[in-house]
Amino acid sequence: MFPLRRNRRLRANAAIRGLVRENIITANDFLVPLFVVEGKGIKEEILSMPNYYRHSLDTLVTEVKLLWSLGLRSVLLFVKVPDNLKDNKGTEALNADGLMQRAIKTVKNTCPDIIIMTDVALDPYSSFGHDGIVEEGKIINDDTIEVLAEMSVSHAEAGANIVAPSDMMDGRILSIREALEDEGFVDVGIMSYSAKYASAFYGPFRDALDSAPGFGDKKTYQMDPANRHEAMRETEMDIDEGADIVMVKPGMAYLDIVREIKNEFDVPVAVYQVSGEYAMIKAAAEKGWLNHDEVMMESIMAFKRAGADVIASYFAKDVIKLLS
Repeated sequence: MFPLRRNRRLRANAAIRGLVRENIITANDFLVPLFVVEGKGIKEEILSMPNYYRHSLDTLVTEVKLLWSLGLRSVLLFVKVPDNLKDNKGTEALNADGLMQRAIKTVKNTCPDIIIMTDVALDPYSSFGHDGIVEEGKIINDDTIEVLAEMSVSHAEAGANIVAPSDMMDGRILSIREALEDEGFVDVGIMSYSAKYASAFYGPFRDALDSAPGFGDKKTYQMDPANRHEAMRETEMDIDEGADIVMVKPGMAYLDIVREIKNEFDVPVAVYQVSGEYAMIKAAAEKGWLNHDEVMMESIMAFKRAGADVIASYFAKDVIKLLS
């Protein structure tokens, strides 16, 4: 009862605030997304994502070395596939000498101990820009998960530590787990995009990879932003099917989902601070409407406080540099 209890006593100065702080951000919290393109000597800024880049394999080496020097130990690889290699079945995704497979090997050779996670979905390889095989304007679930399983094995053969299916097809986690087991990759993990919403926040990412859907939208397989209980069902199914880590995407607008999953399930929970979230902070800071570093740090702390064990963020390098 006031005045015996004064909460401000523990806010009096920076030292005591640090002493009683409930959550701490470290480099171990982060998963760094990396965009890879064909070519040589390419470090190309993404217009809608200021200060973030697409890398060819040679500049990827430099970037990975920098991440390692900063204490960042986990990366998530995405590839921008040339249009002439795209088709409806994502055939290029299974190419043992494809861009993803070469990127995995390049990163592994550069930093053998870094954790390599890989995007598993058809949209970068699809002539339709969708996450699955298309027939008569519909996304075909069961044929798609067969390809995703083969893709995951191909990534594991190249040296991936964890595959990250982002497609939201039903049953894909079990299909991938069984395929990995059958091929002897029992130690390759799965980070499932369990609660991936059909969000308007993905725009800059699709620009980065040229992977926007060629028709319609992704609402028949990604989740309705209105739904909370559905996220719990999806997560429970993925865990039952063999997911090692579950992810919520996007991040900031879905902190309630992060917290509920963390409370309900005893598995690591990842969250993805997506391209639209990054772009909004960058744009507002550029106009002088927000303090870039303060908002960046507050947004990351919000993920940690909500219960995220892993934070995929384009701000990872900036955060660690600021902390150090």
